[in-house]
Amino acid sequence: MPNPFFDVVDVKVLDDWKLLLTFEDKSVKLFDFKPLLSEKLYAPLKNPGLFKHAEILCGGVAWNDEIDIAPEFLYENGGDVS
Repeated sequence: MPNPFFDVVDVKVLDDWKLLLTFEDKSVKLFDFKPLLSEKLYAPLKNPGLFKHAEILCGGVAWNDEIDIAPEFLYENGGDVS
């Protein structure tokens, strides 16, 4: 079970493959997904039509049954938003 500290409670898809994420602890982070698009698992997300359908699943972010990303990774690698 994911640590609730890291759970994503809101996700907004922004331009240029960025996600604005709000976490359980009320922190807000900006995550740039572009560097991950070269990985085989995330290559389908180069399609902006698919990328814009990000949703919260089990505290992380998912696009379908095959593509998701862990909340801990998003939290640790997202940039803090003031």
